Amino acid sequence: MTHEKYKMSKPDISRTRSAELYEKAKTYFPGGVNSPVRAFKSVYGTPLFIEKGDGSHIWDADGNEFIDFCCSWGPLILGHNNPAVREKVTEVMQKGMSFGAPTALENELAELILSNNKFIEKIRFVSSGTEAVMSAIRLARGYTKRDKILKFEGCYHGHSDSLLVKAGSGLVTFGETSSAGVPNAFANETIVVALDDTKALEGAFAEFKGEIAAVIIEPIPANNGLLLQSQEYLQYLRDICTQNGTMLIFDEVISGFRVGFEGAAAHYGIQPDIITYGKIIGGGLPVGAYGASAEVMDHISPVGSVYQAGTLSGNPVAMAAGIAQLSELLKPGFYQELNNKTAAFVKDIQDFVDGKGYPVKLFTIGSIFWFAFTEQERISTAEQIDPASMVKFKEMHRELLNRGIYMGPSGYEVGFISSAHTNADLETTKTAIFDSLDIVFK
Repeated sequence: MTHEKYKMSKPDISRTRSAELYEKAKTYFPGGVNSPVRAFKSVYGTPLFIEKGDGSHIWDADGNEFIDFCCSWGPLILGHNNPAVREKVTEVMQKGMSFGAPTALENELAELILSNNKFIEKIRFVSSGTEAVMSAIRLARGYTKRDKILKFEGCYHGHSDSLLVKAGSGLVTFGETSSAGVPNAFANETIVVALDDTKALEGAFAEFKGEIAAVIIEPIPANNGLLLQSQEYLQYLRDICTQNGTMLIFDEVISGFRVGFEGAAAHYGIQPDIITYGKIIGGGLPVGAYGASAEVMDHISPVGSVYQAGTLSGNPVAMAAGIAQLSELLKPGFYQELNNKTAAFVKDIQDFVDGKGYPVKLFTIGSIFWFAFTEQERISTAEQIDPASMVKFKEMHRELLNRGIYMGPSGYEVGFISSAHTNADLETTKTAIFDSLDIVFK
C-alpha cells in the first residue's frame, strides 16, 4: 500500500440535522442521550444521530456515510441489518411480540448455546448485560451464603449499585461509590483491588477470610481500554477462589461469542463458576444471560431460593435474533477468518506507526482492537493509561469521522471488526488512519 502524508485536516462533516435532533433530545433526556458515552463529551462536536445501518456501514441524519467500527458497542459481529437475522426476526414478529410465557424459541437458543459450550450446563435469559451480572452476583451470594464481592479496578460490570464502585486509597480497600445515588452500604460489601496484582488478591482474601462470596472479572477487560491479562494470572485467580470457597464469575458480556463461541473461558482454558453474557447473544436486540453448572443454577427460583424474574426475559423476538446470529457463528471457519482479518488489519497499522515512530500501540484479541497512545508494550491495568493521551484520540476521532470512519466516541473504548467488513473497507480505513495520524502528530 502506498501512502502520502496529508498536509491539512479534512473539512468537518455537516452535522446540521444531528445538531437539531440533539437540541430537541436535550429537552427530553438527561444530556440528550439514553446512555452517557453517546453524548460525544470525550470527542469533538455534536453526537451523530444514526438513521440506518447496512453491513459494515452506517448513515447519519445528515446523510454522511461511515464504515462502522463501533458496531453498537459489540453486538453486531455480523454487521448491521444482517439478512439471516432480519429474516428470522421478521418471521417471528408476525406471530406476536411478547407473551410473558415460555416459547420454543427459548429452548432453541438455549440448546444452541449449551450444546456448543462446555463451560455451562444451564442458562437463564434476561434483558441486558447489567441484569445478567446483577443476577449472577445474587446467585453467588445465595449459593455461598456470604455477602462480600471482590472486583477489579478497570473492569466495568454494568450499572448495578454493588458494582458501581471504585478503589479506595489503600492496596486492599472497601470500594468508594463511583456514582451519586449508590449508598455507602453497598460499597461496604464490595472490595476493589488492582488488576494483575497477586499480592493485592492475597491481601484481600487474608483480610476478609471466609467472607467473599465471589470474585468478578472481565477475563478480557474491554471497557477501560483493552487490559489483556495473562493466562497465568487468570489461573491464579481460579486457584485462589477454589482454595477459599469463593465463586469465580467471568463477565463475558463483551468477550462472550466474540473471541470464539465459548468466549474467554475457552480461550484461556479456565472454568469459572458463573459466566455472564450479553451483546452478541441477542443479535442486536436486548438480551443478557448467565449460566453455570446445573447444580449452581438450580439455586434460582422457582426451584431454588435465589429470586430473579423479568417480564421480557426470553422475549421471542430477541430469542429469534440470537438464534439467527449464533447459528452463523457456528459455521466452519467463521472465527478463524474474522480473527485473521482483524490481526492483519492491526498489524498493518502497527507497522505504519512503528515506521513513523509515533507513540501508538494497538492491542488486540479476537476481533477486538484498541488504540493506545503510548510507548508501553503492555497495558494490563487502568493505572497505566495516561489520561493526557486521550487528547490525541480526540484529534484522531475527528479526522477519522471527516474521512468516513466511525469509531466509538471515547479513547477508553475498544473497536470491533465484523464479518461484514470487507477487504476494501479495511484498506480504506487503514489509509484514513494513516492520514489522520499524520495530522495528529505533524
